[in-house]
Amino acid sequence: MSDSQKSTVDEIRARFDNDVERFSNLETGQSATMDAPLVLDLITQVAATHHPHATSVLDIGCGAGNYTLQLLKRKPGLDCTLVDLSQPMLTRAAERLAESSATHVETHCGDFRNVKLPTDTYDIVMAAAVLHHLRDDEDWKQTFAKIFRSMKTGGILLVSDLMGQDIPAVQQVQWDRYGDYLRNLRDDDYRQTVFDYIEKEDTPRSMAFQLNLCREVGFWRVEVLHLNACFGSYCAVK
Repeated sequence: MSDSQKSTVDEIRARFDNDVERFSNLETGQSATMDAPLVLDLITQVAATHHPHATSVLDIGCGAGNYTLQLLKRKPGLDCTLVDLSQPMLTRAAERLAESSATHVETHCGDFRNVKLPTDTYDIVMAAAVLHHLRDDEDWKQTFAKIFRSMKTGGILLVSDLMGQDIPAVQQVQWDRYGDYLRNLRDDDYRQTVFDYIEKEDTPRSMAFQLNLCREVGFWRVEVLHLNACFGSYCAVK
């Protein structure tokens, strides 16, 4: 499916507006995402360990706030900026963070690509299950450059996402493995439902593509954190 046939921003927003509960469980994370609890723990542990004196975090595509909430358990007292397409998601995240150790919570409802953010501001930036909605190469590059500009020197970007593969045989094997995971999680109908909305909504890129892009926009060090079938996580330091 070409980029022009993919879901619009408004169509993606509408789906997430009606899916808040699925994104509100710290114990399980999103069940359709392989290794969700492991990666949630891993990313927040790396963030807190890399930057023990951090004062600010930007959560892109924050959903109901799971990643920021988990980070605050490890690094209390952060200024938190949350960005999401869905107002119901942001509302739930803000409600949950109101009971956390966050010193300040700022929310932005909208497409991250269009949200105005300050430069050289954030110690930690997290982007979980969101970048796969980007489209062509230029879209990816401009978004990564915007993330880079928003961060302080020494800051860390942590990404967890659906990943594509560059070698067709690897793509086939890894997506077959993911299909088996979804079938075992529920049934064949569920597997097909998930694959259909991935085909309609998403444009995932490979781990290699994203790590190379991080270097291209200026990050000086990158590291793979986890990779299982078509899900991966990595970090990059400015």
